[in-house]
Amino acid sequence: MNDPYENLAGAIILQAVKDYREALRKHSKRSRYDPAIQTINEVERFFRSEWFSQLTSLDSEMLIRKLKAEVDNR
Repeated sequence: MNDPYENLAGAIILQAVKDYREALRKHSKRSRYDPAIQTINEVERFFRSEWFSQLTSLDSEMLIRKLKAEVDNR
């Protein structure tokens, strides 16, 4: 049986990843697009936060690098 708290933690992280990808894509098309820059900064702050490390054992810096590389390779 799945732990509802683990499911919630996974959903929070997944939404942050989706938001980050979308913001990176928008930023790559329009580098001065302020809403994308704000989202990128907010999500990176979340990825590097204590809360993120409590939700998951993922390496936040590796996650940021992989997501940036994914968008760069499109």
